[in-house]
Amino acid sequence: MSSARLRRLPLRVRLVAGFSAAMLVLLTAAGAFVYWRVQYALDRGLDSELAAARSVIAPLVGADGSVSAPAAADATGTGWQVLDADGTVLDAGGPAPDRPLLPRSELPDGGTATVDVGTMLPVGGTPYRVTVTALDGDGGGRAAYLLVGVRRDHRDEALRELLLQMWLAGLAALVIASLVGDHLARQALRPVERYRRRASEIAAGAPHLRLDVPDDRDDEVTRLGHTLNEMLAALDVALERERRFVGDASHELRTPLTLLRARIQLARRRTRTAAEHEAVLDELAVDVARLEGLTEQLLELDRETARGPGPDGSADLAEVVRDEVARHHTAHPDRQGEVVLEEPSSPVLVGTQRSTVERIVTNLLTNALVHGSPTVRVVIRRDGGYAVLAVVDEGPGMTPELLEEATHRFTRAAEARSRPGSGLGLALVEHLVARAGGEVRLCHEGHHVCTGVPAEVPCQHDDRMTVTVLLPLG
Repeated sequence: MSSARLRRLPLRVRLVAGFSAAMLVLLTAAGAFVYWRVQYALDRGLDSELAAARSVIAPLVGADGSVSAPAAADATGTGWQVLDADGTVLDAGGPAPDRPLLPRSELPDGGTATVDVGTMLPVGGTPYRVTVTALDGDGGGRAAYLLVGVRRDHRDEALRELLLQMWLAGLAALVIASLVGDHLARQALRPVERYRRRASEIAAGAPHLRLDVPDDRDDEVTRLGHTLNEMLAALDVALERERRFVGDASHELRTPLTLLRARIQLARRRTRTAAEHEAVLDELAVDVARLEGLTEQLLELDRETARGPGPDGSADLAEVVRDEVARHHTAHPDRQGEVVLEEPSSPVLVGTQRSTVERIVTNLLTNALVHGSPTVRVVIRRDGGYAVLAVVDEGPGMTPELLEEATHRFTRAAEARSRPGSGLGLALVEHLVARAGGEVRLCHEGHHVCTGVPAEVPCQHDDRMTVTVLLPLG
């Protein structure tokens, strides 16, 4: 079978076939070893018998090829023959036949040799094991060889029986091993098939399903199941984030786009002067700028949501807040009293990158100045292992219901919809703080809502609207 056709077979079939082939090789090797050892032991017993008989008969052979005491030779229980140099029988005794046990071509030139006569398989003839000894003679009809032989019937029968028993036992062992291997393969691959069926259900439109992984096992297949579940969870989160982004974007972009269309339609209703067209274009530019800002905020929030934990870094929270407050004062010199900073005398280092801290501070200040009322008080302090940044404003604050939803995308109070902003600032702050291992707290009139990693720092009870960020110290 070609490798291409073999690869098309089911995995279970290939596993069982490989296991069976390995068992066949192992059983064959073990059987060959056992057969060789039994044959060696039987042959050694026959060789011992032949050597004893040869030691008795050889001294009795005369120069003319006759045995001086045939009775003593026959008493060894072996068949014997004395041959001349041409292979002709000069004398014989015991159960040896009249014809030579070995043809002339198989007689050695000198010394002693042991030869098997006849075949074990197929059964037939008269099998012998023969020891041939070259005698001291000069030919011319005188004795040249002494052949001592013993029948191999019992030895061959024992070996044939051994082969049959090993063949039957090996076949039975191979069948049992194949059945056991098939059962084990089915058991091992059953979770994989279960995973496949569940994956088909998920692909068919059930994304919230997960693979059924047993809790009482810890092997390669269960670890694969856990990994696939983690992957499915990550894909589900990514798809949910994408759906939410598309839904939020379509919902929030619908209003400015409708407003743009209405302005354009209104501008086309009558003929306008160049100055009037310039005024309409200015209005459209404002709408496009707001639309561009909203799109940029959406993309920024989606990029941040897709990122994992932020890289290690360090920043001085007090320094970042000072720079942001100074930037506000520089941009609005007539509104110096809107923001008041209360900071400690020493640096407050946090284990977060400076760029991340800057974005958190910027969004908090912007949110307080747009949706709150002056004076905005920014407080920095240490509490345990955390740096605490609290932004307090004098505005109307939020209802308890709005506090619960304030860090969600596009969440705004009804009265805030007429003000600039898209409801994404606190959502971005909440994500950045959680990614840094911190916590965001929104408090107003005794109501507190906390998101992110819980910190063992008590809330400051204040009736004013307060947004507090807790970041681990660096």
